[in-house]
Amino acid sequence: MSERSAAPGGLALIESLVNTLDIETGHDSLDTADGRARFGLTEDELPYVRTLRESLRAVLLAHAGHPPHREVTPLGELLAHAPLYVAVDGHDGSATLAPADTGPLLSRVAVAVAEAVVAGTWARLKACEAGTCHWAYYDRSPAGRGRWCSMQVCGARAKMRRYRAKQP
Repeated sequence: MSERSAAPGGLALIESLVNTLDIETGHDSLDTADGRARFGLTEDELPYVRTLRESLRAVLLAHAGHPPHREVTPLGELLAHAPLYVAVDGHDGSATLAPADTGPLLSRVAVAVAEAVVAGTWARLKACEAGTCHWAYYDRSPAGRGRWCSMQVCGARAKMRRYRAKQP
C-alpha cells in the first residue's frame, strides 16, 4: 500500500512481515507458498507466525500513539522464547546480538528489534492509523510524527473524511 521506501536494517524484516496481511482486502500473502518462502516458513508455522505478526502490529500501533487493533499476545512474551547469543569478534572485540539459529523467524525478529532499540530506530517503525489499513511503515519525518503509511491513500482519505464531516 505504501510508496515509502523500506525500513532500514533488520526493521525491513518486521515491516515486510506485518505487511503480509492487507487488512482492507483480507489478502494474506502467507497463504501462498511464495509468501511463506520469503520468510523461510512452513505451513505448520503459520498460526504462530500470525500471532507474532499481530503482536508486532499492536506494538507498531503503540509507536504511533494508538491502542492495539485487537487483543494480542504481548510481544515481549513471544520474544522471550527467541534463542539469541552475543557474538564477539576475535580480531577487534566488537560484539553483536545474533540468532542462535538463523532459521527461526522469531530469533531474526528478536535480533532486529534489539538492534533497532540500540540504534534508536525502533520507535520509528509504526503502523498506519487508518483502521482499514494498519500497514507498517518507517517514519522518516524529522519530528517522527508520521500518521499514515501513504499520504496519497490513507492520509488523503482521512483528510477527506474530516472535510466532509465539517460540511453542512
